[in-house]
Amino acid sequence: MRLACVLSLCGLSLVAAFAVSRDFPAGQNWTNYVRIGAYGLQKNDAEKIVADAIASKVSGIEIDNDITGRYQSFLDPTEKLKAIRAVAERAHRAGNRAFVYIAGTECITAKADQNPHTLAKEHPDWLQRKIAGEPAIFGGGTAFWIAKGDEDVWISPYAGEWRKIYMERVRQIAATGIDGIYIDIPYWMTHFDGWEDSWASFDDFTVAAFRKKTGLDARRDLKLGDFSDANFRRWVDFRIETITEFLREIDQTAKSVNAEIKTIPEIYPGIEEEATRVGADVYSLYPVVDAVAHEYEFGSGDHMASSRAPLDWFRYQVGMHSFRAFAGGKATWILNYSWDGDAKVDAREAMQNLAMSQVMAGANFWDAPGHSMAGSNDLATRTKIFSWIERHEATFYRLRTPLKPVGVYFSPRTRDYGAREFISSYRGCLLLLMQRHWEFQVVTPRTLADFSGDTLVLPDVREMGPDEQAGLMKLAASGKRIVITGQNASGPQASANVAVFPDCPCRKYEGGLDANMENADPEQAAEFLAALRHKSDVEIVASPLVATSRAMVDGKVQLLPNFSGLRGGVNPVPTVQKGIALRMRTGATRVEFLPFLGEVQVIRGERDGDQFVYRLPELGRGGVVSIKK
Repeated sequence: MRLACVLSLCGLSLVAAFAVSRDFPAGQNWTNYVRIGAYGLQKNDAEKIVADAIASKVSGIEIDNDITGRYQSFLDPTEKLKAIRAVAERAHRAGNRAFVYIAGTECITAKADQNPHTLAKEHPDWLQRKIAGEPAIFGGGTAFWIAKGDEDVWISPYAGEWRKIYMERVRQIAATGIDGIYIDIPYWMTHFDGWEDSWASFDDFTVAAFRKKTGLDARRDLKLGDFSDANFRRWVDFRIETITEFLREIDQTAKSVNAEIKTIPEIYPGIEEEATRVGADVYSLYPVVDAVAHEYEFGSGDHMASSRAPLDWFRYQVGMHSFRAFAGGKATWILNYSWDGDAKVDAREAMQNLAMSQVMAGANFWDAPGHSMAGSNDLATRTKIFSWIERHEATFYRLRTPLKPVGVYFSPRTRDYGAREFISSYRGCLLLLMQRHWEFQVVTPRTLADFSGDTLVLPDVREMGPDEQAGLMKLAASGKRIVITGQNASGPQASANVAVFPDCPCRKYEGGLDANMENADPEQAAEFLAALRHKSDVEIVASPLVATSRAMVDGKVQLLPNFSGLRGGVNPVPTVQKGIALRMRTGATRVEFLPFLGEVQVIRGERDGDQFVYRLPELGRGGVVSIKK
């Protein structure tokens, strides 16, 4: 038996390495392996765009030629459709893929201050509104992409006339032969200044749809922002269901024209409370689209890779591993940003940190400068990174399955109704497992019945429906160990096989970490860790600033990105880790180490009592260890 164990320690030729006709493993497609570069598309740019993409090892070309998000082309898309068709045809002749950007519920009218024909002037009833009636209309400067004199509006998904035209544009785009439709900002307007707590939209169309579904008047029957109010919870659920169904219709509409086209929404909220507020919940969206592109940010700060401290990097790993669990076999793209003019940080180093953190989580790296989508902070570095990913794509993107994980339950409803407490507990649990170098698996309501590990943790899970409770009781009855922290809404009570920690140790641990994680010591939660009763056939000896995750990819895979010593705005080069070792009860026929951006090295083991020890070379940013038995 051959087991490949991977430890991830986080002149132009038109012969593309990524041919349109290539075969993919069962359940996967080009979106799982894509290396993304973005380009603005003008009328005659197709040849230049495709040539540039191939030269820099881009295998998925994003083109910015928004039809639905610009009022003029929303009404008449003729010229833009021609340009989209041209770049699709050119990309396919070169063996590449291309996908086109469109807006979701946002639409801009250029030079609206000089134009009597704007969307807001001609269709004010389409607009989203606050509960007091204020329309979602914004001008230049509200966001960096809105130019002076432009009109930016946000439209209700229930505006029937708009939605009919919108879906017709989706059909027309699909008919161009483009490989994908990339839908940005399909949100309820709750993320611009003054709108954060609006819980919009209260336009006539949306209010009528809610009344039809629930019998409630959204303007009168809710205690806005009060999660203890059952009617407000129904409004929260309704808003998420609305955005999910909007994306489902886009997907079905596009595929009615071209069965092979992929739909990829871009979503900035991740696992945190922002998902509930804007209504675009990636847990709900993954089943209705082909992939999700995460412009993932949470909390405060600019979130550039150049600005992140070690705790930021760990929290991003939690988010990305969660996305991969939500996705099943579908792809997770990450549109984070590496550098935006930081004078004290080398952009090339920040780019490498970002790429390392993402590929180790099994996500697709998208390089972009500043807060724009197109271009690169350093094209040579991007080409180097993409070339290395291309050579080792199977390691990072083949379907991962768990070995002997500790399960950690992600409860969407608990997050929806009580994000602050739940996310802190959930993150803290995953941080402990990463730092302890134990395998974990994010378990969700969709995967609860299939969980095969020995222990499942419920981190302050406060909301569980009857189906979830029944699934949990079935696991407990089968002999699985259940560990409950914080409130217990699950059903099982403390017993020989059920451990309960009313004062959540995971939240306490995360809350005690400083930004640089210099005081990080998982043994602070020793009682909780002991309650997990975890056993592994591979012990990893490494610093707690090396974040471990494990899975199966043609054998055993364990991933360990290194965030030690990183200092936001000061130092983008991790402290080299020495003395990392693997301890196994049985030896391996061959152990290989692949450092990030490096080449394979053979690691020889030695006997130490009743164990075999394999000592890794010095670890920089990360690497991959393959164990063959």
